[in-house]
Amino acid sequence: MLETVTPTQTRADEAFECLQTAIVKGELAPGEKIGEVELCERFNLTRGPLREALGRLESRGLLVRRPHAGFKVVSINGEELLELYRIREAMEGLAACQAAERMTDAEIADLQRLLDRHEEMVDEAQGQAYYQHEGDYDFHYCIAMGSRNRKLSQMLLGDLYYMVRLYRYRLSTSAGRPHRALREHRSIADAIANRDGELAQFLMQRHINAARLNIEKKIQEGVLTF
Repeated sequence: MLETVTPTQTRADEAFECLQTAIVKGELAPGEKIGEVELCERFNLTRGPLREALGRLESRGLLVRRPHAGFKVVSINGEELLELYRIREAMEGLAACQAAERMTDAEIADLQRLLDRHEEMVDEAQGQAYYQHEGDYDFHYCIAMGSRNRKLSQMLLGDLYYMVRLYRYRLSTSAGRPHRALREHRSIADAIANRDGELAQFLMQRHINAARLNIEKKIQEGVLTF
């Protein structure tokens, strides 16, 4: 349901955020076929803002346009998802190392305050989920930006970022995983605060590797399907 538009936010912005959140949280599932009439009714949207939002979501790679048949939510198979996590492990490890060298003290303090807010969110969800809004509210986004490596951040925060977000929320709902992931985030932030790039890189790689192993387990158990 849409809320009142703020002076700096258009109806198209609201529609875009509403649908993107629905995709990330799985309310619009990977591979699901969607039409304008259905979306307008389901999310209380109007046609003009909806069409602009759909175009933006398509440009982010979250929707695929089907000729004469509307859109469907993008989907990938299990092996492709695991490959994305292997890429993340290498690239985000490097980003964490460089963030330890290049983030300012003020940015590190902001990062640690962000994790305090995340802890409150996880507690509110009774430890059942760890949902991070995109951009400055996302721990991994902040690390990529903090690396001060323009090429690296472009690769991490382009299509790869939005594709991974499709699955990160679904994967955060494993029993005990939200609190464990938060502890891992805090350890990485502490290494960055101590300017220990080697440790930050190791911890980030271990963190993403643990997430990948969680994916493999869910696939084997039939909990995560594609």
